[in-house]
Amino acid sequence: MSRKLGAPQAGLEAQRESLRAVGCERIWEEQVSSVGVRDALGEALSFSREGDTLVVTKLDRLARSVRHLGELVEALESRQVGLRVLDLGLDTGTATGKLILNVLGSVAQFEREMMLERQREGIAKAKAEGKYKGRKPTARIMRQEIERLVGEHLAKRVVAERLGISERSVYRTLRSEV
Repeated sequence: MSRKLGAPQAGLEAQRESLRAVGCERIWEEQVSSVGVRDALGEALSFSREGDTLVVTKLDRLARSVRHLGELVEALESRQVGLRVLDLGLDTGTATGKLILNVLGSVAQFEREMMLERQREGIAKAKAEGKYKGRKPTARIMRQEIERLVGEHLAKRVVAERLGISERSVYRTLRSEV
């Protein structure tokens, strides 16, 4: 029996709908930074069995680099699990699908590196012109709410989850002076 398993990341609701529309039986989701550990992806890979197909909405939601993509594809192939990328109409069940996947993975990595390079150049220019302010301090803006929830004896992990920030940000905000 072949099962389809989905793994969305960003734009979660739209991705959930796309995955359900193609018949995915189980959907894993997570929202982590580009350097964070991706537990849900690991669970999806561990759950998959021979004959299953891992379905993702976009290639860049699956792999962070060509190397990472290669490792994932190799792991899937070793378990005889297919990969389907919806926005590309790509299916690794064919030789052409495998070739296209590798080419697109290389192009995606190139685009990401170019975007990061442009971003670094823009930040450097803004700093030189005295216009760079950095990222808005999200957690510090929530300081009163953080203090109120901690004052209610909620665990810092729970406070972070409720406010949609990291637990580390809760600790950092409480540690800092106003």
